[in-house]
Amino acid sequence: MSDPAAVTVALACHSAERLPSIRAAIESLRRQSHRPAAVVVAVDHNAALGAVLRTEFPSAVVVGNDGPDRGASATRNVAAARARTPLIAFLDDDETAAPTWLAGLVAPFDDPRVVGTGGRYRPVWNSRRPFWFPDEFGWVVGAHYRGMPTTTARVRNVWAGSMAVRAEVFRAVGGFRTGFGKVGDVSRPEDTDLCIRMAAERRGHWMYVPQAIVDHDVPASRASLRFFAGRCYAEGVGKIEMRAALDDLPDALGDEQTYLTRTVPLGLARNVVTGRLDRAAAMALGIACAAAGAAWASWAARRTEAAPRTEAAPRTEAAPRTEAAPRTEAAPRTEAAGRTRTPRPRIGAGSGSA
Repeated sequence: MSDPAAVTVALACHSAERLPSIRAAIESLRRQSHRPAAVVVAVDHNAALGAVLRTEFPSAVVVGNDGPDRGASATRNVAAARARTPLIAFLDDDETAAPTWLAGLVAPFDDPRVVGTGGRYRPVWNSRRPFWFPDEFGWVVGAHYRGMPTTTARVRNVWAGSMAVRAEVFRAVGGFRTGFGKVGDVSRPEDTDLCIRMAAERRGHWMYVPQAIVDHDVPASRASLRFFAGRCYAEGVGKIEMRAALDDLPDALGDEQTYLTRTVPLGLARNVVTGRLDRAAAMALGIACAAAGAAWASWAARRTEAAPRTEAAPRTEAAPRTEAAPRTEAAPRTEAAGRTRTPRPRIGAGSGSA
């Protein structure tokens, strides 16, 4: 009988520009107190990067995502398909895992009702953290934020870069929704979507384990107000699109409502009281951008639903065919001076046609 705590770690990557962080991520898996049964690295449409990783990490299984679907969701699914263990953990290519990360993620699976777990993201800013950046918006750069649980707790969803799942439930729902997550510069909440579907599949739940820590690189390009506003806008769009995709599941946006009615007001009040008006203003901007994105996505969905559909015209049976009247040859043409011309044989119109 297989070990119920055996876990395969799946790592998705796509760009040779991230090779240093990919190496660091794989090396961090070698230092885990709970040893993974296997490490599978899936490379998204980049054969050259795959060849480098096979050479440098012969103990890892390196596979290519060469199918029609690109992006993080499809590539994670390719990696997960190689797992032969009861549990699958996911780590992103811009993260390094603390030595007890995997042990922390695996522990809650002693409860059979747990379908998945997630850990804490600790941001590693490659440049100085912006002075205006609010603690409640850590999710913008892939980091924990004020308002998240500080002890192990039941949650609706976790994030895909620090996640472990029961393999059978993951496969039962079809894995990550391909084409919905991170594809190029477009970002949608594929992890939240997966968590909701898996919980509904088995009437189970997810556990957040803040002691299971990954360090997540935050590049300097994400330290700008422009990125902040754009990411908030994308979040608004993505959550409305996710709700539409999960229309048969209730309360898909319940956590967002709690965030807006509790976490944000408390953060605004704290920043105003402490004189951090810059952070309060950034919070207001973030909410406004998210609301704008949600409004646009809602309008686009209504427009699509309201677009008239052209129904195919009802088919009518063809009228009975009538046979053509027997063809009669034309009378011989009368030539001058009483000469007549005998008609030549007629060559069929279908001759030589394809």
